[in-house]
Amino acid sequence: MRSRGYLIRRFLQALLALFIIATLLFFLFRLGLPDPTTALVSEGLSPEQRAEVRAQFGLDQPLWQQYLIFLQNAVTGDFGTSFHYRAPVADIVWERLGNTMVLMLTAIIAAYGIGMPLGAWLSWRRGSNADSLGVFLGLMFRSAPMFWTGMIAILVFGVWLEWLPTSGMRTLPYEASGFWDKILTLDFLHHLILPASIVALFYLGSPLLIMRNTMLEVYGEDFIEMARAKGLTERRVLYKHAARNALLPVVTQLAVTIGLAAGGQVVVEVVFSWPGLGREILNAVRTSDFPLAQACFLIMACFVIFLNLAVDILYSALDPRVRLK
Repeated sequence: MRSRGYLIRRFLQALLALFIIATLLFFLFRLGLPDPTTALVSEGLSPEQRAEVRAQFGLDQPLWQQYLIFLQNAVTGDFGTSFHYRAPVADIVWERLGNTMVLMLTAIIAAYGIGMPLGAWLSWRRGSNADSLGVFLGLMFRSAPMFWTGMIAILVFGVWLEWLPTSGMRTLPYEASGFWDKILTLDFLHHLILPASIVALFYLGSPLLIMRNTMLEVYGEDFIEMARAKGLTERRVLYKHAARNALLPVVTQLAVTIGLAAGGQVVVEVVFSWPGLGREILNAVRTSDFPLAQACFLIMACFVIFLNLAVDILYSALDPRVRLK
């Protein structure tokens, strides 16, 4: 019963957080951005024509009425019509989100697939030159601005060596009948290498350093001494016993990283002209496209909140003490 109550409480907290975020997004965009009709119509339009444009997009209604319509439509997945594209926001968002998730998940899988075992190995070699170099590189790539590393990569691999393409998802012109037809090609993979590598290098530091530091704490536990006393090899103690007990903090960070990945990396998508959700957020803010901007940020918030909820549920399954809090 306690377990069920904990899950219900956490789910209701997630819904409340999502409602608060949606409310803040609605009012912040309308109070902080200029009137979208300035981006939709020319200055030569008469006041009557400008008012007609506002009525077309429902901007002539009272703010509280717009807010209620926004909440009602958001629950059903209807985010309205984009001011800029004059197309359903949902269609735009899901297409851009697919492009972003392919890029970000590829980078995150590479970062965590390399960072976790490497962090465990560095903890085993603590105090050595390899350990110092690994920590230095992890901190350096995590601290370096991605627009800078991206431009360096473009200069080296795209301009000087001419090994890799530096913009877009495919070589133009191309025809694709669907999402999978667009990405399941060698040309797409060729375009994916450079931006995915830059994002992976940026995220590499988190699993590497968290795994290394947590492993150093685990090494002092009694069960590690017991495993060594049984005559197990150091490598077996490292990966089978210590690493498994050091994974929870890394799993938490992974969930947050995947949640934030839904919003893409605006800098990387702009530098490499990647048609993802991050670049679309920037364009929506520039053009005061309220429906598109709201939908993009709301989708990102949903990912972050519900992935954190999934981690809390996982924690409650692994550690019964969590359910008692």
